Amino acid sequence: MSQMNLLQAINNALITAMKQDDKVVCFGEDVGHFGGVFRATSNLQESFGRARCFNTPLTEQGIIGFANGLASQGHKAVAEIQFSDYIFPAFDQIVNETAKFRYRSGNEFNVGGLTIRTPYGGGIRGGHYHSQSPEAYFAHTPGLKVVVPRNPHQAKGLLLASIRDDNPVLFFEPKRLYRASVGNVPEEDYELPIGVAEIVREGRDCTVLAWGAQMEVASKAAERAAKEGIECEVIDLRTILPWDVDTVIASVKKTGRLVVTHEAPLTSGFGAEIAATVQEQAFLHLEAPVSRVCGLDVPYPLSHEAEYMPDETKVFEAIHTTMNY
Repeated sequence: MSQMNLLQAINNALITAMKQDDKVVCFGEDVGHFGGVFRATSNLQESFGRARCFNTPLTEQGIIGFANGLASQGHKAVAEIQFSDYIFPAFDQIVNETAKFRYRSGNEFNVGGLTIRTPYGGGIRGGHYHSQSPEAYFAHTPGLKVVVPRNPHQAKGLLLASIRDDNPVLFFEPKRLYRASVGNVPEEDYELPIGVAEIVREGRDCTVLAWGAQMEVASKAAERAAKEGIECEVIDLRTILPWDVDTVIASVKKTGRLVVTHEAPLTSGFGAEIAATVQEQAFLHLEAPVSRVCGLDVPYPLSHEAEYMPDETKVFEAIHTTMNY
């Protein structure tokens, strides 16, 4: 075990994958000798050469178009989009090409070796072009997997699993936690399962569900609720697509209540899909309406970031409200 922050864990996962398989290739804007804007790819070019870790032009559509071609020829392409806010110029390539490559050929060819890494979320005073959480856009697209780690141990295991998965994966990294989240990470090669949620806190009264950076907020709210005798079951979804319906439903049937929290805006956020599924499959077990604690339905603000964020107090108040329904 080694103490690593989330950035170091991602870098360690990339090194592990590149050592294990010479088909793994990393590329994106400034990822070469510069190591990327957050230094996630530091020293990869020095270790593996310019043919396996290299800079691209500043064109997201081109990055993913190139990645599709590389993956279709058998490479394990790990493409970095510098901020998730900049992924939209590549949206057509991802949802119309990456996601459909396998289906349109009857599985004669695919881009299953493609992983798209990108930092997402707020909390760094990045304003409206460096703070968005766009996971729900891609969860609407069959053929993709969408993964979001919450800490260094999760980041390494889930990134290795994503790179080796037979389907294209979008790997959203909570940039607010890049250097803030530190924990024990095995130095050896390991994977964590994609599509499986993790119960991080057992409870009987209310299920609290989140992913990525919002897990820290959810856990603190649950700790605060525990001081008032409310025992929350806290679940890290980890994978948005496919998401672990069985684990969530089983928890809600036990507690009778559900609070979902995410940074993305409320309307059409992925919490809406969760709420709809829960009311379909666990309606008679619910003691209160499903509660969503999310970002506001406005462009991500710079000067009012604190008001926008679904923080510990907002989640705690939602727990209180659903318990008193």
